Amino acid sequence: MAVLRRDYLPDELKPLLQAIQFAGTIAVQARQMVEETEWLLELSDQHAWILGVVGWVDLRSPTLRGQLEKYSRHPKLVGVRHVVHDEPDDQFILLPEFRRGIAQLQEFNLTYDLLLFPKHLPVAVQLVTEFPNQPFVLDHIAKPGIRERLVSPWREELKRLAEFPNVFCKLSGLVTEAQWQLWRPDDFHRYLDVVIAAFGTERVMIGSDWPVCTLSGDYASTMRIVKEYVQQFSARVRDDILGGNCARFYGLDP
Repeated sequence: MAVLRRDYLPDELKPLLQAIQFAGTIAVQARQMVEETEWLLELSDQHAWILGVVGWVDLRSPTLRGQLEKYSRHPKLVGVRHVVHDEPDDQFILLPEFRRGIAQLQEFNLTYDLLLFPKHLPVAVQLVTEFPNQPFVLDHIAKPGIRERLVSPWREELKRLAEFPNVFCKLSGLVTEAQWQLWRPDDFHRYLDVVIAAFGTERVMIGSDWPVCTLSGDYASTMRIVKEYVQQFSARVRDDILGGNCARFYGLDP
């Protein structure tokens, strides 16, 4: 993990984006602290190509409404996330206080990113069943066991989650679930096939998981996995997966 023990800042990401002809990005939280949310929003003010921020607020807090009122005033706060897969309680997202927090997001026009392991997918199904009008997006296709070439029961549980039309999926975080630095692009095709079969092409979006992806591959090669995979589709579908669906989900101007 030593490669991550340094600062990764916008000036380093911008040329990487430009090299693969991407015009902008969404910055997503990594820590459970509002100070990071404030910092990401400040960075988005300084860099126009940071098009949105998925921040963190304490969804379990009795003062959540005040937090949402404060941060939602910023036009680039598009959603929130909690690092659920690090919580010791596998039922964390079903805690009453957490669900009360989720229930308030729609009022502030905020999405919610689901950061899960495959074991959490049945729990996620229970959550989204309760909130059919809340936009959710599953990060990193729920991190299946690519290194071990495992497909089930991830495939079956993913299909259940995809049955809810308010749930999207990010084609991201793949390389860190494969054998670090030794993967080949076709290692991921069967997993991408499963996701497309479940969500269709209208509810999936490319993502990098930068800088975490650098544990297993550089930015360009990581993004190339999905960019090359979508060449099988029409130009319109490619544009949707490589940007349009993301813009639609997060409410951005494409």
